[in-house]
Amino acid sequence: MAPSENRVKAAALWGKNKDELKSELDRLKGNLVTLRTQKIAGGASSKLNQIHDVRKSIARVLTIINANQRHQLRLYYQKKKYLPLDLRPKQTRAIRRRLTKEEASRVTEKQRKRQIHFPKRTYAVKA
Repeated sequence: MAPSENRVKAAALWGKNKDELKSELDRLKGNLVTLRTQKIAGGASSKLNQIHDVRKSIARVLTIINANQRHQLRLYYQKKKYLPLDLRPKQTRAIRRRLTKEEASRVTEKQRKRQIHFPKRTYAVKA
């Protein structure tokens, strides 16, 4: 097993489809199992580095699978009225609770009449 075989670049994974990513994940998990058994059997210390590389590669593959899944969900919910909580913007709690721009700009009938009949006075102050 060559060391480069265990290391996977994320750029190479973006072009692959779901089935190819799953097969890549299965291959890496199989490699991890063999490396761990070799470690128990008293393998070389270089195997420990390979275990690290394989684990990180598995994480990369899973990250891309999850990113693709989230992208598909975003497309699915694009025209829907409600968005799942994990797809909504995180922001801060205060921002999420804040009035929307439409709600904040809304004016009651009484306020509107008061603004029409008693507009704010402007003064020309001599400098």
